[in-house]
Amino acid sequence: MGSMHTNLEEAENGFKRLASFYALRAEGGVGLIVTGGISPNIEGKLAPNRALMTTREDVKDHQLITQAVHNVEGKICMQILHAGRYAYQKQLVAPSALQSTIIPLTPKALSSTEVEKQIADFVLTAELAQEAGYDGVEIMGSEGYLINQFIVKSTNHRQDEWGGCYQNRIRFAVEIVKQTRKRVGENFIIIFRLSMLDLVQHGSSLDEIIILAKAMESVGQLSSIQVLVGMNPEYQQ
Repeated sequence: MGSMHTNLEEAENGFKRLASFYALRAEGGVGLIVTGGISPNIEGKLAPNRALMTTREDVKDHQLITQAVHNVEGKICMQILHAGRYAYQKQLVAPSALQSTIIPLTPKALSSTEVEKQIADFVLTAELAQEAGYDGVEIMGSEGYLINQFIVKSTNHRQDEWGGCYQNRIRFAVEIVKQTRKRVGENFIIIFRLSMLDLVQHGSSLDEIIILAKAMESVGQLSSIQVLVGMNPEYQQ
């Protein structure tokens, strides 16, 4: 069961309701569930009230979900989603200070030190997801969100080690997967979600996407690659 945001994540008693929702799917025969997107920090939230996984208190909420799914012998992964410049909130950040046509705010361009901090936040969120009892995580690297914004030339105008050539532009994604695998160990599922076709000028070519997939497998021992098409609606013209 692929990822979808239900809006229960932010609702009253939402995690109890989500626990029942996912448990029913597992009871019905779903082999692996992927949750809706959970952000690794405040900057990455799609909107001001969206759910985070950053503290031990967050872990307690998510344990309601994992216990309910495991009680019916299901498996569940948590999707880690950083909105980047697609965030509807004032703390949005991105590789470059380029405003999206679908968001009325301009993101702050991350410094090199801040890029490292974003990577660390992804890794911590994966560790907390493991502590909460999830069987793995899906790292959202597609559809125009932060990781995809680093990869694609049209949204990454950086001239440092995180921009420029393709190897530099995929470095953010590769480091997240590499460091996550190191933190969570060999037996934790890591799925990477990538865009097979960006549908945007200066998007990744097929040869580049294959380079990215092989790099991910090499450094992160990926459990699975989830393939999607396209960046977000501003490009669907």
